Amino acid sequence: MVRIESIQPRKQRKARYNAPAHLRAKFLSAPLSPELRTQYKKRTLRVVKGDTVKVLRGDSAGTEGLVDEIDTARSLIVIQGVSIPKADGTEVPRPVSPSNVQITKLNVKDPKRVEKLTEGS
Repeated sequence: MVRIESIQPRKQRKARYNAPAHLRAKFLSAPLSPELRTQYKKRTLRVVKGDTVKVLRGDSAGTEGLVDEIDTARSLIVIQGVSIPKADGTEVPRPVSPSNVQITKLNVKDPKRVEKLTEGS
């Protein structure tokens, strides 16, 4: 994780904006549902494309959907079913912060991810 010494918000933001790619991945972690938490004995996990998440905050709170896209540059995720209408009536996806979602179902197609999940237990 990015070690930020200062408590000043401007320096906190700057550290996040200027963080290298290998540390930006840590900003994309979200809490696991209680069932997954007991199963894997982990509290949070990085969100990947194909995970099913439940939105906990904002206008779309309670919406559950698959993760369609991950924006590592802005540390946001795009979820199926979470959208906002434009002025002309068309719907556009609304990116959501990973801290505002809860992972309810994991995408376990990647063997390395499964290996990492079962590592501790």
